[in-house]
Parts: sequence; C-alpha cells; structure tokens
Amino acid sequence: MSSDSTLSSALADALRAAGASTVLLPADAGFREELRVFNLHTRHDPDVVVAARSAEDVAAALRVAQEREVPVTALGLGHGVLADTEGGIAISTRGLASVQLDLDDRVVRVGAGTPWKEVVETVTPHGLAVLCGSSPEVGVVGYVLGGGMGPIARSYGFTADHIRSIEIVTPADGLVVASADSNPELFWALRGGGKLGFGVVTAVTLHAFPIETIYGGGLFYGTEDVKAVLDAFSSWSAALPVTASASIAIMNLPPLPELPEPLRGRYVAHLRFASVDDADEAEEVLAPMRAVATPLIDAVGVLPYSQIGLIHNDPTEPMPGNEGGMLLTSLRQETIDTLYSVFGPGAQLPLVGIEIRTLGGRLAEQPLEPNAVSGRDAAYSVFVLGAPVPELLDTAVPQAIGAVFAALEPWRADELLINFVGRANGPDVLDRVWRPEVVERLHALRRAADPNGILAGPRAGVLTR
Repeated sequence: MSSDSTLSSALADALRAAGASTVLLPADAGFREELRVFNLHTRHDPDVVVAARSAEDVAAALRVAQEREVPVTALGLGHGVLADTEGGIAISTRGLASVQLDLDDRVVRVGAGTPWKEVVETVTPHGLAVLCGSSPEVGVVGYVLGGGMGPIARSYGFTADHIRSIEIVTPADGLVVASADSNPELFWALRGGGKLGFGVVTAVTLHAFPIETIYGGGLFYGTEDVKAVLDAFSSWSAALPVTASASIAIMNLPPLPELPEPLRGRYVAHLRFASVDDADEAEEVLAPMRAVATPLIDAVGVLPYSQIGLIHNDPTEPMPGNEGGMLLTSLRQETIDTLYSVFGPGAQLPLVGIEIRTLGGRLAEQPLEPNAVSGRDAAYSVFVLGAPVPELLDTAVPQAIGAVFAALEPWRADELLINFVGRANGPDVLDRVWRPEVVERLHALRRAADPNGILAGPRAGVLTR
C-alpha cells in the first residue's frame, strides 16, 4: 500500500470514528458516482468522499478536517466549476436531497443536492411556483447561494430575495440556522455570497408564490434575420414592463439530429420571453419583436408553470464546458454592432453562443431583508458558452471568450453575477464580483465561520446557474 493510500485510509477511519455514516475511498464502489457533476470538463480527485446523508455527517467531516488540517470541498450537481479538486475531503450532498412543502405557510424546505425539477413537481400541483432557474436540472442550493436569476426574475427579483432560512454546518459553530431573526449577518452573507465558503449548506427554506401559468416561450430566428432581431431587442428590452422578463441568445448550433430540423447546423437567434400578465397584455408587449421577422419556430404561449424549462430549453445531458460572464451598463446600438462584428454568422470562434439577459425591474431592488447579491445596478447580463470540444476548453475557448469581453469593455459594469462566472473569467474574478466594501464584509464573516480556512470555497466548488 502506498503512503498516499495509507494516509487516505487513516483519514477514512477517522471520519468513520467521528460518526460519518458513508465514507468512500477511490477503490470503493460508488466513489466516482458521488463525484459525478454536470460539467464533464471537471476533475475531482479527493482523497476521501463523505456521502452525506444528514447534517451530522457533514459536521463529522468538518470536525475531522479541522483536527487534521485537511481541505474540504462541498459538491452539488455541478453545472459550473472554477477549478478542479485535488486531495482532501469531498462532501457529496446528493444524499441530502428532499422536498417538504408547508401549504399553510406557503414555504418549501429543500435539502442540498435537490434539482429544481423535483421542487417544481412538488409545488405546481398545488397552484404554487418557486423562483427556479432556466434549467430544471440545476441544483437548488448552489443556485440560491449565488442569487438565482430565473425566467421571471424581473417580476419577482432574485430567488435569494425570497429565502426564509438557511441550514448550514460551519467549522466554527457546527449546525446553525440563519434567518432574519437568527444569525442575521450570516443570513445576509449567504444570500448572494454563500459560495465563498462559510460552511456546508444542508437545506434552504423558500417562499412559494401562487402562480399556475405564465405567458412565455421562445422564438427562433434564422441567420438572415439575426441582426435585425438584435437591433430591435436593444430598444425593446430597455422599455419592458416589470411584469415581463426577456433574454436573447445568438448561437452556432451543431447539425445534431436531436435538434429541430430548421435549426440544425444554423446560426440563429433565440428570443426568450416570460410574462406574468394575462395573455392579451403579454402578447401586446411581445408584438414588436414578432413584427421584426418571421421566426423559424414560434413556441410562445400560455405555459403551465411546471413547463417553465421550455422557455430557455437548456441542455439536460452532462457535457464538457468552459464559460464566462459579465454585466453591462447598457445595450446600445453600438453595443449590438460590436457584438455582431465579433460573433456574427461568419465568425470562426469556438463558441456555442452568447446570451444577453435583461436585468432591472425587481432585480434592481433590495429585499426587505437586504442581502449580498451583486449586480443590482447593471442593465444586462452577458453569458458566453464555449464549444464543448475537450481539446479546446483550456486554450482556444477562453481566448475566444476573452475576445468577446474585450469588445464589450466600453459597456462593462463594475460588478459580476457569481452564478454566471466561469473559468474563462480568470483566477482573480472573485475580487470583482462585489463592491470592495461588500467583499471586505464577506471575507470577515467567512473568517469567523471558518477560522482555520479548511473550506475550499468557489475556487474548487460548484457554481450553478
């Protein structure tokens, strides 16, 4: 047995003795399954995995990690990663997945490791909705800790604005509950800054809204109409009522058989729209964009909230990826012209697409209980996704994303949204997500929660959209 294997075995023995119920070494069945994440470009190679089934399992892992000065990484479902994991203890939260709906208080308690689709399936039969992300496959906890900006976000704000409480195990204090009345400073930090590594979140409790249907979906436009649609989007989106949310993505789609025939192998624009108004009012808002050109596909109409994932139609199967995000102060005609010149139909960049989301509305407002969510003053979010070609993900892809960011620099906002940060943003990105005074406050709270610095934080953690 190698010295590394001996050390790992000793660490596993210590974790079991401390009370961790399921401890796995690299040779054990289930080890790799607990490390499985959505982004296949990720490599997690810890010495030991604690497959948490309770908050007590998490607490045991953190106690041992502190005693032995071993780094810890908490893993969720893994839709985005800033760095790989090497050595130490990985805590998998998949076994904490659960959904408990309280109809009287209209709240839902969600265990870590739960994807949004399970929460949506639980609440929608009761005429309720949760402010989920664009993809039902994304994990709830990572999403809300970074703020959370879903398809109807302009109408309701960030999902983090509607958190009632957060259950977290910190190295300093063990299992604590953070809410407006209990540990309010930690509650402020976790909602928007939670990915910095204050502890391991085991559950969150969210407000549910009485929403049964929305008016929404997507319009796909062909190559010849993309520029006109982008031009119209810049002025139309700036005047949207607070009841409507919208984004647009320009994409180079591969010729895959699973794509609808009109889209295969084409450069297209995908306009995403969602309104909480009734259908007639919503159609009136969307009418100017419908009038720009005839879409290849028109899939906008009244949707049951259970089908909200159809608006963006995000991929559901794991894939390798590298990505990055930035915020804009405005989206002028010059901005559109610049973007189109960089990623027009003839561009030879290894990118799948560029998405622009309209901010403002309730996203610009602090909730009654303020939180650490960044970017409220920005007007638009830009997200750039690289081509899923493994040999390009660490070379040509980040260079191409950097070229897009450089072109949009004149309109760059000061902050970022951490849920839209990727490896292509660079290693120093975390210092640019929040305002300096917010970063200072967050780091002070993190030092109090993790005085020995055993938590890996987002450099090796999971960042979800």
